[in-house]
Amino acid sequence: MRILLLHRTFPGQFLYLASALVQERKHRVIFGTASPNGTLPGVEKQLYGPVAKAHSKTHHYAQSLEGAVLEAQATWRLGQRLQEEGFVPDLVYGHSGWGPTLFIKDLFPQTKLVCYFEWFYRAHGGSHNFDPTRKLGPDAEAEVRTKNAPILIDLEACDAGLAPTRWQQSQFPVEFRNKIKVLHDGIPTGIVRPRSGARLVLPEIGLDLGDVEELVTYVATGMEPMRGFPQFMEAVSLLQRRRPRCHVVVVGEDRTEYSNPAPEGRTYRELMLERFEYDHTRLHFVGRRPYGDYLQVLQASGVHVYLSYPYILSWSLLEAMAAGCLVVGSDTPPVTEMVREGFNGLLVDFFAPEQLAERIGEVFEHPDRMAALRDRARLTVVERYALDKLLPRQIGWLEGIVRA
Repeated sequence: MRILLLHRTFPGQFLYLASALVQERKHRVIFGTASPNGTLPGVEKQLYGPVAKAHSKTHHYAQSLEGAVLEAQATWRLGQRLQEEGFVPDLVYGHSGWGPTLFIKDLFPQTKLVCYFEWFYRAHGGSHNFDPTRKLGPDAEAEVRTKNAPILIDLEACDAGLAPTRWQQSQFPVEFRNKIKVLHDGIPTGIVRPRSGARLVLPEIGLDLGDVEELVTYVATGMEPMRGFPQFMEAVSLLQRRRPRCHVVVVGEDRTEYSNPAPEGRTYRELMLERFEYDHTRLHFVGRRPYGDYLQVLQASGVHVYLSYPYILSWSLLEAMAAGCLVVGSDTPPVTEMVREGFNGLLVDFFAPEQLAERIGEVFEHPDRMAALRDRARLTVVERYALDKLLPRQIGWLEGIVRA
């Protein structure tokens, strides 16, 4: 089977899928991407690049659509080049939203098109207007609606779609949901697993917490409101005053990925460090770490905090559960699809740092009682989200679409 994968970043959610497809030796896989860095053995990487960015004078409601059209134009040109070289795909599987799949059915009308549908924007009922202090005005709500234009084009054109969680699928219009299969990308539970007696020692950055008995961990791509960073940092300040032996490790970059930037060119980390008092000898910002270091953080964790707006679920939550972490998570839909209070983790009100600090303390006060929750957290991932189970299902599903 000839397969064209399209994703702005490389390899994105297609990491395990692309590798598995070429290992089967019966598929030729070309990966179209705007990311120059990285390779995957056996995967033919082809770069595309829009000729321009959305113009600053374009109405701001339509700038995201213009950006998607420019990206779609770039992938169209990539597809034309491949076509001239004799490559006509049996399947195109692309990430919807940024635009790479918009014109695929025009270029390859007989090719099956599958879209990875990660999110549908709503002014109410999702991430927007969740925080009562960050309400959108009518102008911003109109812009939210128009951000769905390229996604709606993909929903109409595609032969099938995939969403990684039920919560994410539920955000799409009812009339299109029967097109969208719910199937997670999968977690490599053979690699992401508990390690008895694990201690956190990262000599590359001079961090040695090998003797620390109370370790709280937090992981996010960026330190931002969407992932509850301000609430987490307020809870850390409370926790440090109550538990003098507790250390906190924050993995991630000092930037925003999904949220609006902090005011006046500041970062949310800077704002929180000014707003509350901390013992900086017990608060460790380690930046973005290599995967092995990241796993060591999870395996050594005493309590792992995961907070999220009603938005896209991070892989890191399921990876933490697979590593046997005791997760204290926000009582929000993407989290509660995975975490059940008192069964495989603990839940708190997203906007309640005091409650978060109390529940972290509860874990440290009752380690024996929490052991069963750690075991069930891993079992949840092994039974429902293990890569070795889900990847064959995903490949079989894609092959079935091509045969239909």
